[in-house]
Amino acid sequence: GGATVEGEWVDQLVGLDGVRADIAVVRTPDGHGRVELSTFHTPVATRIAPRAPMNTPGIPRLTFVVDAVDDVLDRLRAHGAELVGEVAQYGDIHQYCFVRGPDGIIIGLVEELR
Repeated sequence: GGATVEGEWVDQLVGLDGVRADIAVVRTPDGHGRVELSTFHTPVATRIAPRAPMNTPGIPRLTFVVDAVDDVLDRLRAHGAELVGEVAQYGDIHQYCFVRGPDGIIIGLVEELR
């Protein structure tokens, strides 16, 4: 589910003042895990280095298993995403790539080939 969160408890939790954020919690297909996604509306965010390399400590990165890397890559490019390196294939097991979105967040895409 999703919600907007704000108030003193949120400020205390994240160590910022005047927080207002939207959150969504997504359950993994097996039902054993959850991922929380958030977008902060306030306070105004401070950006990290806009093109920090992949091995920078603390750089935001998340990887998704997708049905077709090329199709998802085309859709993300339409929204301003760029490849970090190249689409690579690991044997006959996976096709893999990393893309960087307009806000600098790196997303990994993995397609299982078997």
